[in-house]
Amino acid sequence: MSITLTDFARTRLFPRVTRPNTIQDISSDEFERHLNQNNPVAVLDGYALFCKLHVHQNWTSTRCLTISITDSNRHLLKSGYEARNRNELPVLVRWFEGIQAPVAQYLIAILYSREQLGIEGTPIEADWGIVGCLYTDAPDEIPMAPITMMRNALGVSEGGSGVPLDQAAYRRSVEYWNTHANWR
Repeated sequence: MSITLTDFARTRLFPRVTRPNTIQDISSDEFERHLNQNNPVAVLDGYALFCKLHVHQNWTSTRCLTISITDSNRHLLKSGYEARNRNELPVLVRWFEGIQAPVAQYLIAILYSREQLGIEGTPIEADWGIVGCLYTDAPDEIPMAPITMMRNALGVSEGGSGVPLDQAAYRRSVEYWNTHANWR
C-alpha cells in the first residue's frame, strides 16, 4: 500500500511559515516517508468507506490539536470567519489564543482512497492520499467538526466529499466540540 501527501494537506499540516499548532520537527517529505515505512499501531475506519485513519505513535514534538474548554480558560476563546483555502467559502470557527496544548501521544493520518480523491478532482498515483492529521492523547478519532460534516454533505463543488449528513454522528460531534476547541 502506498501513501502520498495531498497538496490540500501539505499546505495545512506543513505551512510555509511554521506555526506551533502544526506538525513539528519534520518536513512534509519525511512525514510521508515515515507513514510509508512504518506500520500504524492501529487502522480505524473513517466516516465513509473511502476513508481510513492510520494511528501512529507521535515521533515529533507536535502538540494536541484540541484543548478542553474550562471556566478558567473560556475567556481565551476567539472566533472568526475563515476559509481553508481560496476556493471555499469562509465559515465560523473558534480557537484558543494564549494557551498551548500538551505534546500529543498519537498522530492519526486521515487517508482517502485514490478513487475518492479522483472524484474530488485531486488525482494521485498512490493508493491512498493524506487529507489531514489529528494530533491526540488517545489512539482514537477526534470527531469531525460539525461544519466539516456540513461541508461534506454539500458536495465536492463546495469543498466536501459528498457524504450525506449522519445526524447521530453530527450530534456526537456537537457534544465534543461544545467542550473543546483548537488553539493557535
